[in-house]
Amino acid sequence: MASRVIPVDPFDLVIFGGTGDLARRKILPGLYRRFWAGQFPGGARIVGASRKDMSQDEFRSFVRDAIASYAIEGADDPDCIAGFLNHVTYVAVDAMGDAGWDNLKAMVRTDVVRAFYFSVAPGLFGPLAKRLHRFSIASSSCRVVVEKPFGHDLQSARTLNQTLANYFDEAQIYRIDHYLGKETVQNLMAVRFGNILFEPLWNAQFVDHIQITVAETVGVGGRGAYYDKSGAMRDMVQNHLMQLVCLIAMEPPHCFEPDAVRDEKLKVIRALDAVDPGDIVRGQYAGAEGIDSYLTDSENPASLTESFLAMKLHVSNWRWKGTPFYLRTGKRLKARTSEIAVVFKDPPHSIFGEQPDRRGNVLVIRLQPNEGINLRVTIKEPGPGGMRLIEVPLDMSFAEALGKEASQVADAYERLIMDVIRGNQTLFMRGDEVEAAWAWTDPLIEGWTRRGDRPRTYQPGSAGPEEALMLLFRENRRWREIAE
Repeated sequence: MASRVIPVDPFDLVIFGGTGDLARRKILPGLYRRFWAGQFPGGARIVGASRKDMSQDEFRSFVRDAIASYAIEGADDPDCIAGFLNHVTYVAVDAMGDAGWDNLKAMVRTDVVRAFYFSVAPGLFGPLAKRLHRFSIASSSCRVVVEKPFGHDLQSARTLNQTLANYFDEAQIYRIDHYLGKETVQNLMAVRFGNILFEPLWNAQFVDHIQITVAETVGVGGRGAYYDKSGAMRDMVQNHLMQLVCLIAMEPPHCFEPDAVRDEKLKVIRALDAVDPGDIVRGQYAGAEGIDSYLTDSENPASLTESFLAMKLHVSNWRWKGTPFYLRTGKRLKARTSEIAVVFKDPPHSIFGEQPDRRGNVLVIRLQPNEGINLRVTIKEPGPGGMRLIEVPLDMSFAEALGKEASQVADAYERLIMDVIRGNQTLFMRGDEVEAAWAWTDPLIEGWTRRGDRPRTYQPGSAGPEEALMLLFRENRRWREIAE
């Protein structure tokens, strides 16, 4: 299978926060891999911008170190690295003042695609947008990329959206959620809408329930102070897991275009029922030998913030009425894994008699690690002795199915940044979508805050609090095992 790399138009990409951690870990290595893959046009330019006083050589050394640390393909090719660095330049600007903006204006061209990546705290979005317009650097055709968090609650999200709307049209704003850039997440849409095999079964008549798990082995570590103001609900559920729910539950859009897709996602969020307090389990990881507890990591011994969250929710529309969606995410769990499991109902009548070990059909979409799709089907166990049924997987990992091509698949940031240059907003959140998600989330947070609910303690390396198991057990269901 030949890899198809479609070059983009010449562009200037200005990365505000260009010397920050996200730029070093994700943005710059991702851009380098796209250059290595042959996707850069000759007229591409990457401008790093921050308050730091750095020479061009110092910034290029920073970029070279980022490539060595976080890029894979081509990271040991000195000619490729040198070629990429020829596209890189740097300017020092003050987001809160006027220093450096004339220099930036002189660098940015007017005859190419112009994109501005706000890899900074949300509090700087307004000052940056204001100065881009005051110094006539931005235009009605430029694009701006903003990172999460998109607010802390509904009111702050509305304020943030209004701040951006003061300077840019909605068609210019790209709210980036890297989960939507994952290859497997996009394949979820291909599986649903590209195969007649699944779509007729994708509803409450045939689906028993759906599980979404995003588990991490790490704790909050050095970001404890930030995380303690956020928690699993704001950090993961309100954005990443909500997007996965939307892609699973949405109706087929009339075409694969940005607003057609996002219109259907918005309908899902607005159809979400309020969640009963008894259908929510919050947890905090305890300490263990050599591992600090959440209370220690957050430096807040009285913290009521959750590092784990599990819940059951319902989508009240014709397709999904009565089918529960179970969401689970947490820190310090037994394995690092992200997956979606669509658990189908059993046949209405078994012609084979009692089969106590039978578990039924499950479609699993693995986001990480080892991205791929697995479908569990029932077959006869080989050999004599009657009709004994067993389950076997039809397994497609990208690494095995695509071979060398799998190593060349762009990661989430690579794909999303290239979509910005192309002007394709399909995989980016719209402002009304963000606000609808917060409108559903806020009452849940306000509810447990008002009640003074305390998170349940769980051991590092476990699957979370025991109470989370009961969410499914009380309805004769089971969570899937958290495993690599």
